Amino acid sequence: MGLNIKPLADRVLVEPAAAETTTASGIIIPDNAKEKPQKGTVVAVGNGTKDEPLTVKVGDTVLYGKYAGTELKHEGKDYLIMRESDIFAII
Repeated sequence: MGLNIKPLADRVLVEPAAAETTTASGIIIPDNAKEKPQKGTVVAVGNGTKDEPLTVKVGDTVLYGKYAGTELKHEGKDYLIMRESDIFAII
């Protein structure tokens, strides 16, 4: 099943990773205390600009800023659309 969203220019569509539900010691984190994930998987990329081609590609796992991008919901899933410059690293 393909995603029918195509980002423009230097924009990237990221599916955020699921928030942690327990701590390393096994304590369950309630919904209101969960932190927004800062890691996700790239699901679509734009074509880049003529001066700067995109570095990331579909399938890359990336780290991004806590407040990076714009949240959107498509077919029941949450996504973030952001500029490639908002991405800190590929892991």
